[in-house]
Amino acid sequence: MLPMLHGIDVSNWQGAVDWGGHADNGVSFAFAKATEGSTFTDRWFERNWTGMRENWIVCGAYHFARPAGDPEDQARRFLGTVERAGGLRHGDLVALDLETGDRLPPRKVARFARAWCEAVAARARVRPVIYTFLAFADAGNCAGLEDHPLWIAAPDHPTGRPEIPQPWHRWTIHQYCHEPLDRNVFRGTRAQLTSLGYRPRRRTGKRRGGHR
Repeated sequence: MLPMLHGIDVSNWQGAVDWGGHADNGVSFAFAKATEGSTFTDRWFERNWTGMRENWIVCGAYHFARPAGDPEDQARRFLGTVERAGGLRHGDLVALDLETGDRLPPRKVARFARAWCEAVAARARVRPVIYTFLAFADAGNCAGLEDHPLWIAAPDHPTGRPEIPQPWHRWTIHQYCHEPLDRNVFRGTRAQLTSLGYRPRRRTGKRRGGHR
C-alpha cells in the first residue's frame, strides 16, 4: 500500500510559520501563497519558501487566480516572485488556486486558467497543480484542465477519499481540513510527489577544447 504524505498550505493569514515544528510533526510537503491577481504579493512568501527549503519539506508555491485579469501578467508576476525568493529547484511544485470566477462565465474562467498554466509551463517547464472545489469545478470553470494534477478542497469527505469533480478522474492532493490550519494528503512517496514538480533543463553538448 502506498504511504500517505501529510502537508499544509499557508498564506499571509498565518503570519510567521514554525516550519521546523511542522517538519518535526510529520509535515512532508507544503504550499505557500506567492501572489494574487496582477498586483498582490504575499509578504510572507519569501520567508515561507526559505523555511520549507531549510526543513526539507517539499516546496510548493501557489497563485490565487483573478480570472478578470490578464493571465500572462499574472503568470509573470507569480514566477518573478518565486524567482526573487530563491527560485525553483528540482521537484518544487507550483499550483493555481482556482476558486473564484470574478463574476465571469465558466468558459472564460476556464480559458483564463488554461492560459495561465500554459504561460507558466512555457516559462518554467512545470505543469501546475490545480486547486479547486467540487461545485466550482462541476460548474465548468475547470474545463480543459484534466491533464493537470488535481488538488481538491473537500473538508467534508474522509481523509484521502474526496469526491472527484469533472473533468478529472482521479485526485492528487486532498485538502481535508481547514481548522486550525489547512491540511492536505498525497497518496504516494516523496519521489512520486516531486515527479510532478520542476525539472531543470539538462545541459547538452560537449565543451570545446581551448582556453576561454
